[in-house]
Amino acid sequence: MFGSYMVQMVRANAHKLDRPLRESVLKLYKPFKWTPCFLHGLFEKFLMKNKKISIIIEFEKDCHHKGYQLVKEMAANQRRNKIKHHFAKINCCSAEVTPSVLQSLLSQCSDIRKIYLNRTVKALLDVAVESSNAKKVVRNNQTLTGKGVTVAVVDTGIYPHSDLEGRIKAFADFVNQKAEPYDDNGHGTHCAGDVAGNGAASSGEYRGPAPEAELIGVKVLDKMGSGSLETVIQGIDWCIQFNEEHPEDPIDIISMSLGSDALSYENEEEDPVVKAVNTAWDAGIVVCAAAGNSGPDAQTIASPGVSRKIITVGALDDRDTVSRDDDNVASYSSRGPTIYGQVKPDILAPGTNIISLRSPGSFLDKLQKANRVGTDYMTLSGTSMATPICAGIAALLLQQAPDTAPDEVKRLLMDGADWWKDRDPNIYGAGYINAEISIPLD
Repeated sequence: MFGSYMVQMVRANAHKLDRPLRESVLKLYKPFKWTPCFLHGLFEKFLMKNKKISIIIEFEKDCHHKGYQLVKEMAANQRRNKIKHHFAKINCCSAEVTPSVLQSLLSQCSDIRKIYLNRTVKALLDVAVESSNAKKVVRNNQTLTGKGVTVAVVDTGIYPHSDLEGRIKAFADFVNQKAEPYDDNGHGTHCAGDVAGNGAASSGEYRGPAPEAELIGVKVLDKMGSGSLETVIQGIDWCIQFNEEHPEDPIDIISMSLGSDALSYENEEEDPVVKAVNTAWDAGIVVCAAAGNSGPDAQTIASPGVSRKIITVGALDDRDTVSRDDDNVASYSSRGPTIYGQVKPDILAPGTNIISLRSPGSFLDKLQKANRVGTDYMTLSGTSMATPICAGIAALLLQQAPDTAPDEVKRLLMDGADWWKDRDPNIYGAGYINAEISIPLD
């Protein structure tokens, strides 16, 4: 029968294959429509042995090591198949397999809990700091600047801009494996400035809320602002391992201005990227993630922003004024509830027409020349910009109270937000972030 082997495999194992993977396997048959029937069997055998599929394999928690070893052995014994990366902390590994080996894994490895298609993840494309009441927060006669706090920007990289001089303390590249900081897209550099730019090239005019915080660039998205579940999980896993190796000088905050459409699994923990950010959160790292730019429709919160644990940030349009009288949620900012019925976003931060750092010669720099502000800055809008601003304010909070746990950081930010009376929390979250109120006095 046409497509019998792989169709039967998908049907028999539908509960172990996520929807995009099922659809990807079935789409392999599309060219068969224009192929004579007598060749279908031959073509299917060729596809089974030669077509490579990039996947994420999740193992049963108690059988993780046994399952991983079996998968590793099976992949090693077959041409065109390989294990790529092992994520022990979330019981997963990434691999490239043929449909034939996928079928063998499903039939012979009972320790596999679920297999996911290694889907695409993308970047979610002045007065913002002042309007968040974060320009001059004073505690114990000291102006908070994020000094002593480290923020990992998981994005397209960081260009070594003069506004960040001496504060990019580490760099990890999961796209091109380069050792020195760079940003061939420009999105990550803008986000780094939204967190911690000190305004050196603008006499202090364009600065982030935490101008003395240290940064770590974690490149998981390519020149076009695109990555995969695998690269994003690699980046998060690297941050967790970094803290295990540097307990005296850890990453305090992860800022993630990226995401993909949330898929409806049985629960949010079924989503491998949600599982990864939740693991980082449980390890003591505050995670701020973009809500997404798919508003104004409801139920458009992106993954991993659907996680109920982390801080999901929507975008506010402050109309380029310090006054809050004319502020409102940005039309593009994604709305809740999540596909799991949870109220999101958690909070709003300025995200429209944000002036921050430019990465010269990068993809966005060339594509959006009209957005350049002088020679060192550019303007971008999105929940991508709101998220690092929130992360920068979280850095001020952790400078003031270094031992504050992620759950408490989230509570303080939400409790201190300015609330619009009678407004839907699935649009406005807890309200407009307010550093002055959120950061404890002692």
